Amino acid sequence: MLTQQMSDTLSIVGAGRIGRSLGRRLHELGWRLGVATTRSVPTAREAVRAIGTGQPEDKLTRRLLASDVVLITTPDSAIESVASELATLGGKEWRGKTVLHTSGSLDVSVLRPLAEAGAATGSIHPMQTFSGQNVPDLKGLVFGIDGSSGALKIARKMIRQMGGVAVRLSGTNKAAYHAAGSFACAYVLALIETSTRILMTQGFTRRQATRALLPLTRQTLDNLECIGPRASWTGPLTRDDFSTVGRHVDALSNFPPEYLDAYEALSRLTVSVLSDDVSLKLQKLDEIFKQRKKESPVKISKRKSVPV
Repeated sequence: MLTQQMSDTLSIVGAGRIGRSLGRRLHELGWRLGVATTRSVPTAREAVRAIGTGQPEDKLTRRLLASDVVLITTPDSAIESVASELATLGGKEWRGKTVLHTSGSLDVSVLRPLAEAGAATGSIHPMQTFSGQNVPDLKGLVFGIDGSSGALKIARKMIRQMGGVAVRLSGTNKAAYHAAGSFACAYVLALIETSTRILMTQGFTRRQATRALLPLTRQTLDNLECIGPRASWTGPLTRDDFSTVGRHVDALSNFPPEYLDAYEALSRLTVSVLSDDVSLKLQKLDEIFKQRKKESPVKISKRKSVPV
């Protein structure tokens, strides 16, 4: 098994947070790393140190062609141009090789120049956040994959070795898959930060607010995992307590407009995805928010400054 793994060679184009994390884990599993490219020699050397092996480069080079698999882990905006440059660099030498990008919002079409040159092309996207401060555990992680049959075979092999779970994406609009991740990650972070700032106007320190909110969020997620979304749903909307919702609206009218806009949008979304009585609850919300819009010009001058 080790001998088979040692025959696999990998190079990484754009060895940033994701590239370093995947490269390090695959290196630990026996993959041989060829080239790690970034925008500068110092950052390329830093990437090689983080991965534990490899040849640092600050530009695309023919050395990449010595690898069986090339991972493109650049920002989304650069993938298409990188693919074109790589195709020009290697020509038909790409035949028999595999190129995978790690974008969650772009499909395999951005790698068309490499596919036309003979490479098996696809994508492998870890459904995880990479902060750069630590390396997340990849075991059990779900990876969204798409591409040609040859590319899917390699992607599944890598994911299996890392202990992850491969899910082939079948939607016609891959960006929707990525948007789902934003709801569960970036927007959750924004909501907790918003809650923190609101509590700070009520006398909490930032540390106290974090101490109050994180257990609440963690318990909600634990409930979701154990008993499902609808059984976990609590709060005034679950019990048709629209008078409390109205008080929330009145209170949030004193904050920057984005706060109340988000509360309105999230109230409607929550009812739409969790309630058994969507139409009636949405009708009640319409009444509350229409009234709010009539009164909002009076309250604009009273908005509070929010601590950061």
